[in-house]
This record gives sequence, structure tokens and C-alpha cells, in this order.
Amino acid sequence: MDKTEIQAVEDERDNVGQNCGEITYLKGLHLRVITAALCMYLFLQNIEIPIVVTALVSITDDIKGYGRVHWIVSAYLLGYVGVLIIIAKLSDIFGRKPILIPVFTIFIVFSAACGAAQSIEQLIIFRAFQGIGAAGYALCAIIFVELVPEEKYAKYSASLSFVYALSLSLGPIVGGAINEHGSWRWVFLLNIPAGIPALAIILFYLPNGFPFHGMQGRRNAGCQSSQQGIRQLDVVGATLLLLGTLSLATSLQEAGHSHAWKSAFTIALLSSSAVLWVLFLIWERKVTQKSGLVQPVFPWRFIRNRAWMGLLLNGIFLGAVWFVTVLELPQRFEIVNGSSPLQAGIHLLPFTFASPIGGVIVTIIAKAKVPIVYLLLAGSLLQIVAYTLLATLPVSTHIRRAEYAYQVLAGMGVGANIGLGTLMTPFAVEKRDKAVALGALPQFRIVGGVVGVAIATTVMTNHVNTSLQHILTPSQIVSVLRSPQSIQSSSAEVRGPVVFAMASGFRSIMFILCGLSVGQFFASTLIWKRTQIVV
Repeated sequence: MDKTEIQAVEDERDNVGQNCGEITYLKGLHLRVITAALCMYLFLQNIEIPIVVTALVSITDDIKGYGRVHWIVSAYLLGYVGVLIIIAKLSDIFGRKPILIPVFTIFIVFSAACGAAQSIEQLIIFRAFQGIGAAGYALCAIIFVELVPEEKYAKYSASLSFVYALSLSLGPIVGGAINEHGSWRWVFLLNIPAGIPALAIILFYLPNGFPFHGMQGRRNAGCQSSQQGIRQLDVVGATLLLLGTLSLATSLQEAGHSHAWKSAFTIALLSSSAVLWVLFLIWERKVTQKSGLVQPVFPWRFIRNRAWMGLLLNGIFLGAVWFVTVLELPQRFEIVNGSSPLQAGIHLLPFTFASPIGGVIVTIIAKAKVPIVYLLLAGSLLQIVAYTLLATLPVSTHIRRAEYAYQVLAGMGVGANIGLGTLMTPFAVEKRDKAVALGALPQFRIVGGVVGVAIATTVMTNHVNTSLQHILTPSQIVSVLRSPQSIQSSSAEVRGPVVFAMASGFRSIMFILCGLSVGQFFASTLIWKRTQIVV
């Protein structure tokens, strides 16, 4: 190829799926209806993570299989985290709506299948497919910033982060209510009556060819056919990304449950994941630099973009802090304080409501042209203070009033970082990479969550083993770790030391969250530039 031909190919590669005419923004009632439908989809897919945790005991009591109970959550996360970036890239090539509709449909169909599952094996398989359907989160984030011009990004990013925070936070309350007053199957079945109307709205109201759906856009469209689109798929990169992510997530989920950290299974998966990630980066560098039509699923430009890598690292630490808090604090209220699942969700309300409020506040401040890096650093500092205070609370079976105030501080900090990450992404990367970046951020945030939960589980396991090895037999300790709620029915002689050991373990976890928040702070400093990013 001569220089002219190479340049023509590069121009076509960069423009495909990005410049199919001028963007036509939605307005008025049309905009509000689509926004509401997307928010409902976001709410349902994100609430699935914490809402199911509260129903695990009821599920296993009904269909048995307690030894594999953790896979009910893990399967969903693996399906979800494995395909976020891939789905975002597919929408770049084939369009937003043609990918969003089938993904949303998968979510609804397999939600129904989960509700009808008759065995633990069926439920785990259906949960994995439900997780794939939930990966439409990436598409919702992309569409949100394409609905309106750049000057309105802050407002709509605030809506996105508000729904994200609210859904993950209300999960324990909704799950607790269902667990106490109804069948566990409604944890999954509620997605059907809520999801079908939202899907119908998107199907009929989201324009074909969105966001390049104007008449001028159709006449000027350089949009490719399906055959041309397939030629651009980075199949090798997508495969390496999927396998690397699944290997890492599976090893971390299994470690401490079915396999020890030193087991051949865990070491083999972690080693395989490391090799796959290295191969993935090498391949993406090659595809990015090569003159051809194949579009890299994770452009090498990301690695060279210090601000963007800082934001991704921030997301990894944030995911760990966020998931561990939402999953561990309710368990602490149940195990140590003797609360019911519903009461545990209510005790978490200071954190749950402060998170979306924090996201909205920093978004409003960012609209005043305050550099985003300042707000990210402030939010991380707030987390450090909050989790330090939570960690220094005395071990007790009583809930102190100060704990609610500390939860508010933690929620404000976490919510601020969630909102700012989504808001900053379109301004931190090149325009052609916006969709992939909006898919990458939640994917790495979930990976961080998986890592954080694995760390917390390991710390709790080691702490309980050390504290109770002179009181309980190894089999009793295993029983406590697998079903901590069962200690409430134990004798007073056993219950007291066990509760104290678990309370001390939760306190150690708060110290870990403080350390992760420190890591988040230093990751945010990478975003610092001579000319700061503002919105």
C-alpha cells in the first residue's frame, strides 16, 4: 500500500461507527421518556448484586446446594464483567440500538429463568446469562452522554451515577423485605414487570441509527454493512480480554471457598490470567499501531493516556471499597448486632442515601468549572477519614450513633467518585474512544469489587480461624464461615466468642477499606495535568 492508500484505510477505520452524519440530539418528552427507560434498566441490573445477597439463605434452604451458594453471586459478576468493553465496542461498530435491544432482552428472559430455577445448577447457569444481559450498563452510559450536547453532560452524568448508587444501595432493603415477606423468587421475577415496559420504550422510542439518526446523517452516512462491521471486529483481543477477566475473577471468587489460595487450581488460574492480560496488551498495541480496519477493543492510546489510566486505577480501588462496604456492613449488622435482613438494610441507609447525594453535589460543583481532579482527591480524602473512624469504633454488639455519621461521610466520598468517574470519562479520552472508555470504567470497577471482596473474605477467614481455633473444632469454624447467621441459634457459651471474633474481623476490614481509599487517592493524582480537565 502506498501512503495515500494507508491514510485512506486509517481514516475509514477511525470514522466507522463514529461519523455517520451529524449527531441529532433528543429533546422534550422524547428525551425524558428514553432517559426514564434507561434509568429503569440501570436500576434493575445494578440492584441484582446486593438484593440477591440478602436472599441467599432462603434460596439454599429451598433448592439446597449451600456449598456452591457463592456462585449465585459470582456467576452474575463473571457474566457481567466479562463482556462490558466488548459490548461497548460492538455498539461502536453495529450501532447502539441493535446491540442494546438483544442485551436487554437477555437480561429479562434469564431473570425469568432464574425465578423458575429448580436446582442450584440451573440457577448458577441462568445467573451467568443474566449477568451478560446486565452488561448493557455500558450501553446505557454511552447513550446517556449522546442524548445531549457536551454542555449538558454534567446533568445527565449525575442522573446516571444517582441511579447507579441508589440501586446498589437499596438492594439490601428490597432484598430484606422480599426475604421476610415473600418468596425469594421475586428477587428475580420483579425484573419482568419493571423491565418489559422499559424495553418496549427503548424499542419504539430510541431512533434507529442513534445517535446519527437525522435525515442529513442518513444521506451522509458512511455506515458500514454487517459484513463490513464484522471485518472490523477485534476477535483476538476480545477473546483474550474475556478469558483474562474470567480467569482472574474466577480464581479470586473461588479462593477461600472451594479452593485454598495455595491450591494448584487458584495458582493456575491466576498465572493464566496474568499471561492472558500480557498477551492482550501486546495484541492491542499491535492492532492499534497497524494500518487496517480492525478496531482495537482496548486501544493502546489508553495506556499512553496518564489521566485516563489514573481514572481507571481510581475505579479499581473505588469498586473494592464500594462492594465491600455494601456487602459487609449489612452482614455485620446481622451477625454482630442481631438485626434481621430488613433491619440491616435500614441500618445501612445513611451510607446508601449519602452516596447518590454526594454524586449530585460534586457534579453541581464541577459545572462551576472546578477541576475534576480536585473533587476526586477531596472525595478520596473523605473516604479515608470515614473508614478510619469506622475502624476505630470499639468492638460492641450495640450500634453507636456515631457509626451512622461515619457512614454518611463514607457514602458522600464514594458517591462523589462514582459520579465524577462517569462525568470525566468523555473529556479524558479521544472522541473516537468515548464508547469503549465508558464500557471500560465499569468493567474495571467491577474487577476491583471482586478483588476487594476476595481480600475481605480472606481477612475474615484468617481472623476467625486464629481467634476461634482454641474454642471450636475445624468443622465448626467452617460452618460459622459458611453460614455466619447460624451462630444466633448457638449456645451462649459459643455465641459470645464467635460474635466477638466476627466483630473484630469486620473492624479489620474497615482498616483495609481505609488503605484502599489511600490507594484511590494516589491513583487520582495521576490525573493531575498542567491544564486541568474541567467540564
